[in-house]
Amino acid sequence: MDLQQLRYFQTVARLEHMRRAAEELSVAQPVISRAIAQLEAELGILLFDRVGRQLQLNQFGRTYLHRVERIFRELEQAQQEMNDLAGPETGQVGLAMLHTIGAQLLPEMISVYRQQHPAVKFRLFQNGSSNMMSQLERSDIDLCITSSLPHRQQIGWIPLMTEEIFLAVPPGHSLAERQHVNLSEVAQFGFVSLKLGYHLREQTDQLCRQAGFEPTVMFEGDELTVVRGLVAKGLGVGFVPALAWRCIDNLVPVKLSISNPVCQRIIGVAWREEHYLSSAALQFRQFLIDYFARLEFEEGGHQA
Repeated sequence: MDLQQLRYFQTVARLEHMRRAAEELSVAQPVISRAIAQLEAELGILLFDRVGRQLQLNQFGRTYLHRVERIFRELEQAQQEMNDLAGPETGQVGLAMLHTIGAQLLPEMISVYRQQHPAVKFRLFQNGSSNMMSQLERSDIDLCITSSLPHRQQIGWIPLMTEEIFLAVPPGHSLAERQHVNLSEVAQFGFVSLKLGYHLREQTDQLCRQAGFEPTVMFEGDELTVVRGLVAKGLGVGFVPALAWRCIDNLVPVKLSISNPVCQRIIGVAWREEHYLSSAALQFRQFLIDYFARLEFEEGGHQA
């Protein structure tokens, strides 16, 4: 067996489909089929259960896949160590961020970093918290910026900043002239929210319950820019964290601080402790700590 054969197996095991694996790998399907058959012959055991044209990874295949993925992780880390020998200025960083942070902050943050370290490369992802934790555990990424404290073994986490969550109301709304509001005062209004499954949605729903009501959600979306736009057009009120207000557009609703209950979230950076972090990744992690410290100071000044 060789590494290419193992890569073929890894892809087929993930997709459980020969044709889709061949398309993803840009090779002919018979090549994939022969590679899997040869691998099973060399091992002397079937790795997939076959029902008609359907493939399903069996218990032997799952055990073998675990070892194969470990092999590729070791090879990737070896490559990272070799990159480190050339210094932290030429490495690569795998970074994931929450959807509710990335669209507003990611471009400006990477731009600032690249001014100082122009040769460092990035692999960038936007995902929900649970998906980012899975990416960390698979060593698909080096770091992720999340708003939920990871309760998983071998995951390191450093808080970066405490971010206020504001109430957004349309211009001309009965509350629009206020600077502060108790959350219980908006119980009768319809809300524009992120879809269920986003940590921010879960957090803000819980804040509403803490204030004594269940929010009536009129519209749901996947992006905070959509939430802001719908609120600005008078279709409801919504929650928008402080960093999301940095995105300037022509649909700006009115921003109100919430006096009671305290509405905020903690943003932090997480990494897998067993995963080798290159010099570039370690350098970028320190950059995040310093960058968010400045952001928190600026946001505190803006709110004062």
